[in-house]
Amino acid sequence: MTIRNWAKFFFFAMLVGGVVNGIFSLFIRWSFFQPYVANGQWGEFSAGILWMVFLGFTMSVIAQAGFFAYLTLHQVGVNIFRTLTLWNWVQLLLIVITIFDIVFFRFVPGIKDGQSWVFYLGLLIVLIFASIATAVQKVKMTGKKHVLVSALFFMIVVTTLEWTIALMGRDENINEYVALLLFPLLAVNAYQLLVLPKYNAKSDEDRKKLEERRKARLNQAKNA
Repeated sequence: MTIRNWAKFFFFAMLVGGVVNGIFSLFIRWSFFQPYVANGQWGEFSAGILWMVFLGFTMSVIAQAGFFAYLTLHQVGVNIFRTLTLWNWVQLLLIVITIFDIVFFRFVPGIKDGQSWVFYLGLLIVLIFASIATAVQKVKMTGKKHVLVSALFFMIVVTTLEWTIALMGRDENINEYVALLLFPLLAVNAYQLLVLPKYNAKSDEDRKKLEERRKARLNQAKNA
């Protein structure tokens, strides 16, 4: 990817994270915003929204770091296990382990502390169904069925690792942040997975045009 296209990719991924977090914060953290609205404190309300957008930007940076780390991991995995089929089976195993870990070591302790199991079940459903929908769309876009497992692995395992930042906390508002931070991570990861080929193709076109211009200048110099 060229630097110009990477900059566009980075900017729009940041924008996705910020906008999604800002919108969902109005629903998930309405208890925080409601007093400002009720009292007409629009400056404080706007500052709160900006903070949530900035938090979405932060989640976007984390998601982008995770994405490029996964691209390296995927290539290493294929090289180690020799075949994509075997690597896919390994990824499926890791998906199962990740779901088991998040349920029994992240969610169950929260339920035992008095939190609602419906809350955690809802988050798990969002994670899994968003991942499946993204993976299916990736297969449709590429026409390659073998990318399904890799897409699921990225959306479930990598997103969960990024999400652990929120899941590790335990304070009075942790449930709100656990729910809130999932959405920008899912949105940015889905965006990255689905649009990266577009930016790679655009980078190839830009390089071809640059090479054509370079050859044209050389020809002009020879004919001069």
